[in-house]
Amino acid sequence: MSDLNTSAKIALKDCMNLNSNETFLVVTDDQTLSIGKSLFEVGKSLAKESTLVVMEERKVNGEEPPGQIAELMGKYDAVICPTKKSLTHTDARRKACENGARVATMPGITEEVMIRTMGADYLKIAERTYILTEILDKGKMAHVTSEAGTDIYIPINGINAISSTGLVKEKGKYGNLPSGESFLMPEEGKAEGIFVVDGSFASVGKIYDEPIRITVEKGFAVKIKGGEEAEKLKAVLEPLGKQAFNIAELGIGTNDKAIVTGEILEDEKVMGTAHIALGNNISMGGTCSIGVHVDGVFLNPTVKIDDRIILENGKLIID
Repeated sequence: MSDLNTSAKIALKDCMNLNSNETFLVVTDDQTLSIGKSLFEVGKSLAKESTLVVMEERKVNGEEPPGQIAELMGKYDAVICPTKKSLTHTDARRKACENGARVATMPGITEEVMIRTMGADYLKIAERTYILTEILDKGKMAHVTSEAGTDIYIPINGINAISSTGLVKEKGKYGNLPSGESFLMPEEGKAEGIFVVDGSFASVGKIYDEPIRITVEKGFAVKIKGGEEAEKLKAVLEPLGKQAFNIAELGIGTNDKAIVTGEILEDEKVMGTAHIALGNNISMGGTCSIGVHVDGVFLNPTVKIDDRIILENGKLIID
């Protein structure tokens, strides 16, 4: 069995618990077709029935798949989506879960990322993630700082955090593969400060030029400054209007095998990093429904929840 097929088997058997009584769907596109085919071939040996569908690449993360594919996703027991752009925060994924499907999304997945990260200890990742989620659930205010210039206050009182553990085994559940993060939306309209993205940004890639400096007022990004990468980000968001600039998410990575590569699927899971997303927050219980969700990862942050430091200069402190 090839390394890719071995990773596909871990994803389907260990992480999704796919079994012989179930139907299984792979949704992919031309950019990720080799991974889609590998998952399909492995799925045929595990599930009662397996189907592979290939769509055109979406333009941005969070854009809906074609209607026929969206409808199809709700008719299977297990769905996995290795695609160039993310289907995580789409109505198609939400409706599929409402219909009982469990859905794993793999936005931006590459063969290298899949082979490296699917060998992680997901039980350990889950343990870390659940501890963080409990802390976030009880928290009222997150304060995120970094030497690069991040200094932002994010109210989270009464908001339920979500554990993305890489274990997508229950009916109606969803998550990324590979995974490892605890995340939540802020209280809407209340985040204030500056965050500086020096790791990577979804739809932009790894930050090589100049960090992206984002000023936040009343829960919206009101100013984006930086070099070439900042201009790329603005080009993605500006055509979509104000909602695209909503502060949608705060997340903390828990995957010790992940590294920052420019692929946000992996980057936002890197243990010791934090990320803030702009755009859609519907999947986290919010009201901002817009066809984009982009995460910005910053390196070596310090994250304080109320009076408790849980990340200090990139070191996770949750014991």
